[in-house]
Amino acid sequence: MANDANSKQFKRIRDWMDVPGRFNPGALNSITDVPGVTCAHVTLNNNAEILTGLTLISPCDGDVFLNPLPAAVAVGNGFGKLAGALQVEEMGTLESLIGLTNTLSVGAVMQGLVEYHASNLPPDYNSINVIVGETNDSLLNDIRGGHVKPGHVAEAVSLLSKGVAEGSVGAGAGTVCFGYKGGIGTASRVIPKVITEEDTDFTIGALVQSNYGGSLNIYGRRIPKPEKQYEADKNPENGSCMIIVMTDAPLSSRQLKRLAKRGLIGMTNTGSIMSSGSGDFCIAASNCPKNRLRRERRGQDFYYLSDTQLNPFFEACADAVQEALYNSLTMAACAARGGNYYQGLNLALHLT
Repeated sequence: MANDANSKQFKRIRDWMDVPGRFNPGALNSITDVPGVTCAHVTLNNNAEILTGLTLISPCDGDVFLNPLPAAVAVGNGFGKLAGALQVEEMGTLESLIGLTNTLSVGAVMQGLVEYHASNLPPDYNSINVIVGETNDSLLNDIRGGHVKPGHVAEAVSLLSKGVAEGSVGAGAGTVCFGYKGGIGTASRVIPKVITEEDTDFTIGALVQSNYGGSLNIYGRRIPKPEKQYEADKNPENGSCMIIVMTDAPLSSRQLKRLAKRGLIGMTNTGSIMSSGSGDFCIAASNCPKNRLRRERRGQDFYYLSDTQLNPFFEACADAVQEALYNSLTMAACAARGGNYYQGLNLALHLT
């Protein structure tokens, strides 16, 4: 592929430039810097019609159903299908792994997650709220073909690890962003204990599935759209973005709702207006062990940070999401289907 000829292209944004912000990334600069979080991709690519996949995030150690996490969802623009969001909103908890895929494969991934969790459910439980987000990858994928199957969830579970591939992988295999090839990106930030006056540092990690439009800017530098415009891309400002934010900080579901809104700020900082045809969602969850629910107990003590301590977390969340989105672009390989060709973002062409 054309982009592969330039080995300098596939670099994360920090390899291209200094990234502003007062908080440093974690060791991996990834959502998996949050203790207990792992990730996996299954990518389907036959180099002709199929370019799609599944990305799976395991949010914690142990069984997330038996010990759910405080969680919340923020909606930027609701033109999308985030399965399970209403119960998260109602109950303030996350009780399943999180799946990302294409729009028409949400049902298949839901079924796969149900099958995975059902084998571990206690005998007296016959329901689980699985979470599956999506973006529409039909510009580069035969989306109607139903190529993602429930069995791909089990495959992804077997691949869960701390290493997170970025770019044209998993649920980001066929996505497009700002007229360039989009994909999966991740980043993290560490909030030092000296700032929070708590006993330990805390980490915020973000993972994104970028498939939206607007006017791309990278830390104030406007990046032009590719010269070639695509006939099939009738509304290039539309699209969608899924954002997953994890933290080990002791935050309540109400506070996580506020944090999730700042994840959407990270998206708008890249140049999106969250257009009318865009489905933009941010899920935020905390896997702080102190605050995981215990289904077998009627009462439980919790410890949450004060709202007056949240500003550094808001800042870190927006910064991590913004960087993750840039990584999703700079790590993506070009892709073609039919008359559509989308190039990866090679910043060597735009930086002087």
